[in-house]
Amino acid sequence: MLKDHFRPQSFNGIDDIVIVGGGLAGLFCALKLAPRPVTILAAAPIGHGASSAWAQGGIAAAMSPGDTFEKHVADTVTAGAGIVDEKMTRMMVAEGPARIHDLLEYGVPFDRDLEGKLLLSREAAHSERRIVRVRGDMAGKAIMEALIAAVRRTPSIRIIEGYVVEELVREGRFISGVVARPDAGQSKTRVSFPARAVVLCSGGIGHLYAVTTNPWEACGQGVGMAARAGAIIADPEFVQFHPTAINIGKDPAPLATEALRGDGAVLVNSAGHRFMLDIHPDGELAPRDIVSRGVFAEVQAGRGAFLDCTKAVGKHFPEMFPTVYASCLAASIDPVTQPIPVVPAVHYHMGGVLTDGQGRTSIDGLWAAGEVTSTGVHGANRLASNSLLEAVVFAARIAESIKGTLPAPKLTEWGDDAGENDDPVTVEDSPPFKVLRSLMSECVGVVRTRESLTRAIREIAALERANNRLRFANIITTAKLIAVAALQRTESRGGHFRADCPSERAEWQRRTYLTLAQAERLAAEVAETEPA
Repeated sequence: MLKDHFRPQSFNGIDDIVIVGGGLAGLFCALKLAPRPVTILAAAPIGHGASSAWAQGGIAAAMSPGDTFEKHVADTVTAGAGIVDEKMTRMMVAEGPARIHDLLEYGVPFDRDLEGKLLLSREAAHSERRIVRVRGDMAGKAIMEALIAAVRRTPSIRIIEGYVVEELVREGRFISGVVARPDAGQSKTRVSFPARAVVLCSGGIGHLYAVTTNPWEACGQGVGMAARAGAIIADPEFVQFHPTAINIGKDPAPLATEALRGDGAVLVNSAGHRFMLDIHPDGELAPRDIVSRGVFAEVQAGRGAFLDCTKAVGKHFPEMFPTVYASCLAASIDPVTQPIPVVPAVHYHMGGVLTDGQGRTSIDGLWAAGEVTSTGVHGANRLASNSLLEAVVFAARIAESIKGTLPAPKLTEWGDDAGENDDPVTVEDSPPFKVLRSLMSECVGVVRTRESLTRAIREIAALERANNRLRFANIITTAKLIAVAALQRTESRGGHFRADCPSERAEWQRRTYLTLAQAERLAAEVAETEPA
């Protein structure tokens, strides 16, 4: 049990809502809950540990004269490879324009044309121009800066930075709070935060893999925590690889935004051959999973893959895409005159904690929003720029749900028991975590097989047996859920590709629902079989 702990001061005597995570979903939800008191627990300084701040493309919303909600829904369903929840998607799309106007009111400087109207761009697999952006590739950064400023102006929101949430506290049917470790997870003390409502907005899983575009905080802890508390996890096998991470050996890998291909950039190999036209009639604007496999094949074959922007963007690169331009220059690449070396990198997780249309999970008292969830709107393959849309739409819905579910706030007692204490050594720098990242990339990556997945499950089990850290237990739980679900799905669909089952199968045109207990049983069956 914890030896050294302290009882923090409650905010104005009230602290009944705790939001885990300071990304777009968490901040937007807190603002929508105002003036109700809320505490945001963030592992990193607000704005520095969230994938939202790194998003380059923008937010998709059907707002142009020629666009309709039905077209946006249709594009989402097509990209999602047959398992998109159309009811949830229609709701998300219909509420998109209102959420864009909310962001404008919070001060987000979306690009406008000379008449002052929102400037809309097109991205891969969208049939219309419906992406609202900021200076080409700076949407995520600008949105987060505006929301951070709005949050800091809001007296009902308390921000506690540098607290790594390690555990959801469950009492019977209810989540009753969280346990977090201060000092960016380095403290020997753990602190309990009792709450009547917990909103999980902890982000994605990118750093489960060796090559990712996500910040290190996105390592699957939220999904693992929720699963360990008993929540149902949906579609964990569907991992989206961005086809054009800049291949310069950086971790995380800088991103060459989808918008570059939307503006006409092409993919070529070292011989200058435009290989995507051999694979799909839409070439570079094919769905991301298809483009990722095309790029992966060229890299694996030793021919390399390069994004050639010299003709489509050329001299306009610095002002049109300043973030990508800066990343290239830092690696001595001039994208105005040189093709950019690219490689697929884990970018987004379509799976996660199962939620309903109000953001409620399968455990009372626990809501969730953002990449940690699986709402069903992405299906097997997220449509570009739908992720930020999903985050704000469901964050707002959670705020309404909590307002309607919980009565007026009351004083919350702080618990004396903050749970077990364990070694606070940084998990993310540990040898087991590095082994896990390599294992996931090699065996549960762009291309998977039964052999690679069974190997992954066995080696994950070995890492679990040797582990004594709670934070790593959360991380490795998520890895196990992904690998087990990928082994179960004996077909290829969207972001999940099995080389031994390369086609879609009608019986698998459905979502996956998995609890940790079920995953444990399936993993045990794999462990009992002889290695191939």
